[in-house]
Amino acid sequence: MKQEADAAPDLFSELLRVPTGAVDLAAIDPGSTPGVSSRDQAEEELPKLAARLEELQERLFAAARGGDSNRRVLLVLQGMDTSGKGGTVRHVVGQLDPNGTRLTAFKAPTEEERAHDFLWRIRSQLPAAGEVGIFDRSHYEDVLIARVRKLALPMIIGRRYQLINGFEQKLVADGVVLVKCFLHISRQEQKQRLLARLDDPAKHWKYNPGDVAERALWPQYQDAYRIALEKCSTPDAPWYAIPADHKWYRNYAVTRLLVEALERIDPQYPAGKFDVEVERERVLAS
Repeated sequence: MKQEADAAPDLFSELLRVPTGAVDLAAIDPGSTPGVSSRDQAEEELPKLAARLEELQERLFAAARGGDSNRRVLLVLQGMDTSGKGGTVRHVVGQLDPNGTRLTAFKAPTEEERAHDFLWRIRSQLPAAGEVGIFDRSHYEDVLIARVRKLALPMIIGRRYQLINGFEQKLVADGVVLVKCFLHISRQEQKQRLLARLDDPAKHWKYNPGDVAERALWPQYQDAYRIALEKCSTPDAPWYAIPADHKWYRNYAVTRLLVEALERIDPQYPAGKFDVEVERERVLAS
């Protein structure tokens, strides 16, 4: 992918960042592994990345609980069926301390949610200060499936892109770092994953016959994603297109993106609001 003129070339995130302007999803190979030469390299680096992620998350949580920081991270996961949103939650988010995370899996809106604007249910699930929030699907469903399935008028969907950008800009101004990940899977890989679910009785619960009907709309979904990425990848809230045919690369890439997001915040442990030596003597005397 083309880098922005002011991009830091040493950041992994710049390899996956969707540039402003026209987006050509066909030019992004879902089977590629940008920034990684082999699976062995990724697996060798992952333990250090996981340790770094754990440390940074603890610092983020401590800075909010013990200080006055309002910084937080919001990981947004979008992608076609079988692209690995659930797998990313298990393998990447599973490395985080549950005390500092907030996971929301958005389904079809309820009657109550439909009675409000499309961002209403999103606002109620935002991470608090010091937390890492995870959205398995998100507000983007209202410009993706809504566009493909014609669940709203074109002029309403067109307005939603502007509302999303304004909403995300306010989040950034309020201390949120957004990590928006489009898990880019190929149509052939999706077919293999659907067949694997049918071949394994233990995975039948994951198979949804409706996925085949959605698969028939593949070109329309690709176009909907392209438009969403074009209209909503902004300097402060960029999209990252993650080649997702290789599960190991997907997990590695999202882990690195989270680490870099937290490093940009650079949270610090707050100072204790007590005299350490006095407290030491009290503990020794107790």
